[in-house]
Amino acid sequence: MFIPKQFKVSDFEEIREFVQQNSFGTLVTTRKGRPIATHLPLQWAKEGEDTFITGHMAYGNPQWRTFEANDEVLVMFQGPHAYISSSWYEHENVPTWNYQSVHVYGAAQLLSEEELKQDLTNLLLKYEEHRENPVLWDKLSSELLEKEVKGIVGFKIKIKEIQAANKLSQNRNAQDYENIVAKLHEEKDPNSHQLAEVMEKKTPSPKN
Repeated sequence: MFIPKQFKVSDFEEIREFVQQNSFGTLVTTRKGRPIATHLPLQWAKEGEDTFITGHMAYGNPQWRTFEANDEVLVMFQGPHAYISSSWYEHENVPTWNYQSVHVYGAAQLLSEEELKQDLTNLLLKYEEHRENPVLWDKLSSELLEKEVKGIVGFKIKIKEIQAANKLSQNRNAQDYENIVAKLHEEKDPNSHQLAEVMEKKTPSPKN
């Protein structure tokens, strides 16, 4: 991913938090020279000194069969993004697009059945534990669980490289930055509102 210096994110904890909050990712591999992709709920996991992205897909999805032939796979995570009109600037310029994105490269391998069950347990905890009637692993019937597990394949990707970008108008002056945030709040689409909130939480050092 091409990342201009002023938009590059290097803080590992910031990247980890971003992935956990925007965990519906896109897994990309190649099959006979052609890129293929699957959109999946994914998790950030730690094993000793190594960091992994874990997940599962349908057994009928042919992508998992490409893992052995791909030395590296790519996982992409996307945050809020929005069109930025240059009419919001103090001086003449061209429009652009603001966004947050993380690309993760690594080697993929299949999970054992026990590893898959633990990963699914963790996934349910993440999304269900706070609910009034949580659907947790130990609350589901063994018959249902065994049936569902047979229909999916679990995997983990050992992270080798991370590329992360926050393109949030850091190259604009302070007044432009404030104008962009205000105008994003006025837009109709939810992505613009979410992006405005992200920009408000950041501590930018825009040009004066």
